[in-house]
Amino acid sequence: MDEIERANVIKAVAAGELKPGIAALRLGLGARQIHRLVVRFKELGVVGLVSRQRGRASNHQLVPELARSALNLIRKHYADFGPTLACEKLRECHDLVLSTETVRQLMTQSGLWKTRQGRQAKLHQPRMRRACFGELVQIDGSLHRWFEERADACSLLVYVDDATGRLLQLHFAPTESTSAYFAATRQYIEQHGKPQSFYADKAAIFRSPSAADRASRTQFHRALSELDIELICANSPQAKGRVERMNRTLQDRFVKELRLCKISSIDEANVWASTYIENYNKRFAKAPRSQFNAHCALVPTECLERILAWREQRKLSPQLTLQHGQVTHVLKDCSEARIHIGQRITIHTLGSGEIELRAAGVNFNYSTLMRPRPFGPIEVDSKTLGHIVDQLGAIKKRNRTYRQPSSAENTAGTAAAKSVAAHKIKRLAISK
Repeated sequence: MDEIERANVIKAVAAGELKPGIAALRLGLGARQIHRLVVRFKELGVVGLVSRQRGRASNHQLVPELARSALNLIRKHYADFGPTLACEKLRECHDLVLSTETVRQLMTQSGLWKTRQGRQAKLHQPRMRRACFGELVQIDGSLHRWFEERADACSLLVYVDDATGRLLQLHFAPTESTSAYFAATRQYIEQHGKPQSFYADKAAIFRSPSAADRASRTQFHRALSELDIELICANSPQAKGRVERMNRTLQDRFVKELRLCKISSIDEANVWASTYIENYNKRFAKAPRSQFNAHCALVPTECLERILAWREQRKLSPQLTLQHGQVTHVLKDCSEARIHIGQRITIHTLGSGEIELRAAGVNFNYSTLMRPRPFGPIEVDSKTLGHIVDQLGAIKKRNRTYRQPSSAENTAGTAAAKSVAAHKIKRLAISK
């Protein structure tokens, strides 16, 4: 149809019925090309308007042997590469220069690469809620400006029951860290009991980010194992969508409630959170399919304060000392302590800040040889580094208050010390 339209327009131009400029606009060609087509029409007729490239191979056609050679190399060495990277490797390693689009077409035709339209999107099918209350509790932290401009941004740890959608725990903390989860979990267990399992993401608090350390458990995972609570790490945010949607709801409703109640601090919010939880559950909680409560009571031998504590191990020296941070702990000399010389002692840092030294069920008495510095180590297992940077800035600012002496002051001090030493030597010589 396009060629018939072109023939009619060129015929009209040749007959003088249509101006070349208007014909060029109608056909989307230049005026000079219209003049060429008119000359060709006058010489050869309608046949002269047929494209001369018809029936011929394209000038940019890829040689079949070259295409087969490139495809064989890709299948052999770069089958799982993307087209861009495969094109670069063909050029660098095999001196085969092809365009990225050519390599993409070759890989697409051979099934080694799927276009964006051909890829199937990941399906996140909904799953049934758990049947019992306490069977699965989804946990997550949300960093947000919960107090708006009245205070700095902080993290809110959210515990949501999967079976009922009930809010079970809200805990504010400066950052989402292991110590914050220890405090929130302790409050949760004291109020509701031990759930069957916690469902979290793959943050460093719950799972080691390094593949080499994947077998070793984190502090939080270790504590849950001692409490016989299963920890499940989701592969995607959609898998724990219940708590993710709860975070979005709280960032809307909870922020406004805090504003109306004129709450501007973490301590006040943690006290008031129980009131909000009760009101929220009355309106939005759903009935479980089973009335059985899957929470378990604590065993008498389980001490939450010691289980939900940061633990580290140090080797006991022959002098009954061990280093922890910037402090040297000296164990009281007794037979139990001497037995453990050369063995590892577990250091329990409780939530209150108290430190216990334990091994084989024995709690050792100790004394501190060195007083700790005004500031201690900073926890670095949080999801974000903003809070850590703020702490480092505060420490740097605090250290600026202790001004270092200048070079002139150092010189004057050295001269004064030498003068005092010279007078002392002179007095000794006179006395002799």
